Parts: sequence; structure tokens; C-alpha cells
Amino acid sequence: MFPIEHRSALGSKPTILSTDVTLTALPEGLVLQALSATGSGNVAGIIVAALECDALAVRSMSPGQYFIVGDEIGSPGDLVDILHKLKPHADVVDQSHGRVRIAISGAKAALVLAKGTAVDLDLNVFPVGHATTTLIGHIAVGITRTAELEFELMVLRGFAESLWDELAELSLEYR
Repeated sequence: MFPIEHRSALGSKPTILSTDVTLTALPEGLVLQALSATGSGNVAGIIVAALECDALAVRSMSPGQYFIVGDEIGSPGDLVDILHKLKPHADVVDQSHGRVRIAISGAKAALVLAKGTAVDLDLNVFPVGHATTTLIGHIAVGITRTAELEFELMVLRGFAESLWDELAELSLEYR
């Protein structure tokens, strides 16, 4: 038997810290994709209520598509429990192995992101808790505003290092 060795997609990337922009690789924890038929009510609210867990966050990415994220990987039993709780409302696929989360924060974080995407990230248009899928350069990225000056980016694992390098370059003028 060969043991599976987990290697972080961004393990060699140190946090980029300045007065205006901070770029941080978030823990590779739990990422579940929940898919629901559109028009079936407040699915995000139902998911939050069913999970009964403050350690997990729900990201509404598009009609009928949600990501459930957390910093800790759950046990297989925890995953089965989540699947059973959500089954009447959504089908769930574990994406933990294939998605990486990056945090960008600071006074200039929205300006850095605006260089790479056409999404209007003004706080009045893109409030805290709002999420969407877009492109940054050529890379498909889920963006969520987690606080007034903070964003969480979620990207396919194979593109994580390229996105990191692009964000580092886009933030150079603010360091």
C-alpha cells in the first residue's frame, strides 16, 4: 500500500503583507458544492439551518449553486451527516480535494481585484456576504466578500498557484 500524502497547493507561498493589501492562503479544509433546482425557495437559508454549525459558511454562487466551506476537514461520518441533512433540498458533491481558497484583504483589496475582473466590487453593489463566479484574467474564480475590506477567492486546485502569482503581481503597487 502507498499512503496518500496531502500536499498543500499553496504551501510554499508565504503570506503577502502590506499596509494596504494582505494575501493569505486559507486552510485547505471542507468545500462542498450543493446543487438545487432553481426556484425551490430560500435554499441558502435552509442549508444554513440544516447544518447547525457556525464553523461552516454558505456561499450562494449562482441560482441553485452553493458552496459550503470550512477551515477543518470533517470526518467521513460528518460528511454523510451533512449529505443526509441536505438531501431533501440539494445534492451535495465534496470538492475539498479540488478547490483552494485564498483571502485578500486591506484598504486596496477591491482595487487589486478590480484590475483582473469586470465585477463591480463597490461595497454598495457587492455587500458583505455577496458571492459570484467570474474570471480574473483567464482563471475562473468564486469571489465572496467576507467583510468590508476582505474577500475570499475560491479556485480550482490546478489554477491556485497561477491565481496567487497573478494577485501578487496585481498588488505590487500597493506594497
